[in-house]
Amino acid sequence: MVAWKEYRRIARERGALALELFVVESTPAGDAEAVRAQLPGHLAHQRRMEESGALVLAGPLSDASGEEMTGAGLIVLRAASMEEARALAEADPMHASGARRFTLRRWLVNEGSLTLSVGLSTGRVRLE
Repeated sequence: MVAWKEYRRIARERGALALELFVVESTPAGDAEAVRAQLPGHLAHQRRMEESGALVLAGPLSDASGEEMTGAGLIVLRAASMEEARALAEADPMHASGARRFTLRRWLVNEGSLTLSVGLSTGRVRLE
């Protein structure tokens, strides 16, 4: 194993993007009604994080078969530190209330592509 900071340095040296983000995997603590009750506050928290620039991506996850919605979700955060990312995750009403538990990990984005399509006359934006 190599220390995270050392791995990030090595990735940069080889020309990778080495963009550090944080991934929150959020899973229900057991009570579906508790999750439903916290949904409005959770979505408001997501909007605030999006407005502040902290929320990169978020959304639900299927089960392993890809056929069922289990109530789990994935949240990708932009933060200056693990502590800042943890504070953002802990402030989510889903987690603060105990309706969901979460794990937090650093994520080093090195490769990939995104396509952003902007319709100038329609004002439509599409992300692929």
